[in-house]
Amino acid sequence: MLMTADKSDLVLHPVRLRIVLACASGDVTARELAERLPDIPHATLYRNLAMLVDAEIVTVVSERRIRGGVERTLRLVEGAAGLDAADAARMSMDEHRRGFAVFAGALIGAFARYTDRPDASPAEDPVGYRQAALWLDDGEYRAMTEALREALAPFLALGEGPGRRRVLLSTVVMPDAD
Repeated sequence: MLMTADKSDLVLHPVRLRIVLACASGDVTARELAERLPDIPHATLYRNLAMLVDAEIVTVVSERRIRGGVERTLRLVEGAAGLDAADAARMSMDEHRRGFAVFAGALIGAFARYTDRPDASPAEDPVGYRQAALWLDDGEYRAMTEALREALAPFLALGEGPGRRRVLLSTVVMPDAD
């Protein structure tokens, strides 16, 4: 298993974070990753993907011969890309700031790629961004996160299918600085 600093350096990198997020929806081939991430040069994509495979964050679940080459089907190793409470406790404040900056940058990049599409329509598509201030004690916070987890579980289990499109849901939860 990777040490926290190594894992955070691997996952909290702009290209590798996008690869991890692209793999999160289910099994994918390297070719499909290249199609989902067309702005990443192929050499960069494959180099960073190899790093994630070597670190056992992404695994090869099957290989198939195609036209003299080998097509690998990849899967995100469950829990391997996430940072748990113990990992977070070992990270310095600078590592947390850097990780959040990478996360926020990936979110901004995803929104920019969406709005750059000629068919983008924020008024008609499932687009929203908002912030709500909640007054919660620790128990209420835990109850809220569990309720959100339970509410999202059936939707997270859905895969690609006719009429479905991929929708990103990003969350940030933190105490107010005031």
